[in-house]
Amino acid sequence: MSDVRAFSPLHPIRVFLLDDHEVVRRGVHDLLDAEPDIDVVGEAGTSELALTRAPALRPDVAVLDIRLPDGDGITVCRELRSRMPELACLMLTSFDDDDALLDAIMAGAAGYVLKLIKGSDLIDAVRTVASGQSMLDPATTARLMSTLRGPDKDTTHEDPRLAGLSERERRILDLIGEGMTNRQIGQHLYLSEKTVKNHISRLLAKLGVERRIQAAVLATRFNRPTEEPC
Repeated sequence: MSDVRAFSPLHPIRVFLLDDHEVVRRGVHDLLDAEPDIDVVGEAGTSELALTRAPALRPDVAVLDIRLPDGDGITVCRELRSRMPELACLMLTSFDDDDALLDAIMAGAAGYVLKLIKGSDLIDAVRTVASGQSMLDPATTARLMSTLRGPDKDTTHEDPRLAGLSERERRILDLIGEGMTNRQIGQHLYLSEKTVKNHISRLLAKLGVERRIQAAVLATRFNRPTEEPC
């Protein structure tokens, strides 16, 4: 989303909201919809509904709560962006959580704000990400990645956990490290999304990690050139 996109009352920013708290959702809806250059086109209270409704509405920005009763907004962000690469996702949360921020970065989110944010600042944040700009500070991102990786190690000795991966799983791990979604990995390797998901489940189990971001950190720590698919 490097190209700057322009919006106006005649061509408003189309926003989709995802939050399981109706009062919060309604408040954000009313706040944003009152702006002449913003049009809230839809909303949902669960990740399942969001994944069903949002693609049909073609929003420019999705404001996504991170913690949901049937999943999380980060997974929704990843899935929606795999279907709509131009969609800007703004993560909205009550918790200042470094792990969640890193997960959001890996999912392709354009911004991350706390629910304590002032209304005027939230409006500005929506306009910022809609225009194609990021609200994620590069210095903060680098600091968080450094913290997760830990102290520099001698990478000439490969992590023994990687030895148990198949060649295809190694290639998929490399692509996870590049921040690709399941759909993008599938397109790169000529695999179905379901097949990619199955490979990722297996490689996470082999690595002894539960989260995609942990696998991504391993991939960047022991990075090697990604091979082109045969």
